Amino acid sequence: MNQSSPNTDSGLDMVTGTESKLLLRALRGEACARPPIWLMRQAGRYLPEYRATRKKAPSFLDFCYTPELAVEVTLQPIRRFGFDAAILFSDIMVVPHALGQKVWFEEGRGPRLDPVAGPGELVRLSMCSLDENLAPVYETVRGIRSELGPETALIGFAGAPWTVASYMVEGGGTREFAKVKTWAYGDPEGFQKLIELLVDATTQYLESQIAAGVEVLQLFDSWAGALTANGMRQWCLDPNAEIIRRIKANHPHIPIILFPRGAGLMYRDIAAESGADAVAVDSTVPPAWVRDELQSQVAVQGNLDPILLVAGGEVLRRSATEILETLAGGPFVFNLGSGIVPEADPEHVGELVELVQGWSAR
Repeated sequence: MNQSSPNTDSGLDMVTGTESKLLLRALRGEACARPPIWLMRQAGRYLPEYRATRKKAPSFLDFCYTPELAVEVTLQPIRRFGFDAAILFSDIMVVPHALGQKVWFEEGRGPRLDPVAGPGELVRLSMCSLDENLAPVYETVRGIRSELGPETALIGFAGAPWTVASYMVEGGGTREFAKVKTWAYGDPEGFQKLIELLVDATTQYLESQIAAGVEVLQLFDSWAGALTANGMRQWCLDPNAEIIRRIKANHPHIPIILFPRGAGLMYRDIAAESGADAVAVDSTVPPAWVRDELQSQVAVQGNLDPILLVAGGEVLRRSATEILETLAGGPFVFNLGSGIVPEADPEHVGELVELVQGWSAR
């Protein structure tokens, strides 16, 4: 693991009193000499040590709910690559599971859920035991925090209401979003009840992660791009802004990253109105547009195509350098435009980390 000058557990340098954790500095609006780097899904199947650890749990949910294993896989990419941040190993499906919905994972198909078919079925869901059901996640946070070096930030996360609702209503992943959009467009008042429940549950879940020790939060709205602009405002921007408002009211020092994947031109409104400290952008967005349209308002995060970590070589170096040259002059966190794919080569990940951490302001 990379080491920095001595500092306290809070990340403040004992001599200068300044923030030593690069991620926190960037998310508070600083253009750092070189940007921090972490990668979405940096703990995952592309790592042989992850695959070995995964075999110790009978199911994926058991894996997420076993703190010893979740701590271990969170720390594996930190040990191997020296990322500037660790992200809690868990899954966005733990919230519907904790609310009482049946959730399981099928090999090759991902999460499966007993669908919530309409407002009449919301009685199946309850927040009464939310924190009790999610206690293993909070134990994992405490375990990670106790093991991290003082230079490495700890990120907590949750799925955003629209994305989680999509899985809850569809019963799993989908390409068409037909069931959830039919409900949302045809019965917006009924669908709003589900969104409000998820706003409440997500806020409580994230605040409990803060209490356990996370220093940064990320909201994953992975399916934002499935909606029209008006739908995105109603079901993505507004609920996420409400979660951020509530968390900031109680924890103003905690930076929040919002990732509305596929938001397109709506990224501008999201940057201006969500209250997030940073907006993560997907790989379809040109870095120059991100610089010109977003970076003056918020810190930005992104947005290398994950497949470049499969391809490697000159195309990886050239693409990463273009992003650095365009965005590293302002508050910026180097990341991918979505999560690492299982086919990624760990050697290519290491080369990327070396390139970004060797960058200097020009």
